[in-house]
Amino acid sequence: MANFNKVMLMGNLTRDIELKVLPQGNQTVGNFGIAMNRKFKSAAGEAREETTFVDCEVWGRTAEVMKQYLSKGRPVFIEGRLKLDQWEDKEGKKQSRLRVVVESFEFIGAPAGAGGGGNGGGGNGGGGFSKGSTQAPSESHSTVPDTDIPF
Repeated sequence: MANFNKVMLMGNLTRDIELKVLPQGNQTVGNFGIAMNRKFKSAAGEAREETTFVDCEVWGRTAEVMKQYLSKGRPVFIEGRLKLDQWEDKEGKKQSRLRVVVESFEFIGAPAGAGGGGNGGGGNGGGGFSKGSTQAPSESHSTVPDTDIPF
C-alpha cells in the first residue's frame, strides 16, 4: 500500500514561536499555531468566513530561524507532514491531537519593519527555508527527528 503524508499551508502565526531545548541539550523544538481563513457564500447567498487553527512543531535550526524572523501575526508558508499525538490525561481519558511537523517554510510579504517598498506585502518577501541550502534566512538542515517526544 502506498503512503503519502505532505501538508502545505499558508496563514498567519497565532502566537510567537515557543522554543524548548530537550533535556539531552542537543535538540531544539519550537511550537506555534497558524490560522487560515476561508471565505465562501452560504446556501442562502450570504458571505461567510471561517478560520481554521492548526498546531505546528518545528525542529533544530529551522525552529531557531523561524523564532528569529517570525512573530505573532506574520504570514508564512509551511510544508511538512501530519503527526498524531496520543496520551492519557490525569483522569485516565485517552486524548489525541493532530499537528503539522514543519519540514520547510517560506517568508510571505515584506519583512517586519520594512517601509512601503518591497513587493507590496502580498508576494514572497525574501526566500524560503528548505532542506539543502546553507544561509539564513534561506538556511536549512534536516531537523525533524525520527523519534516522537511528547511535550
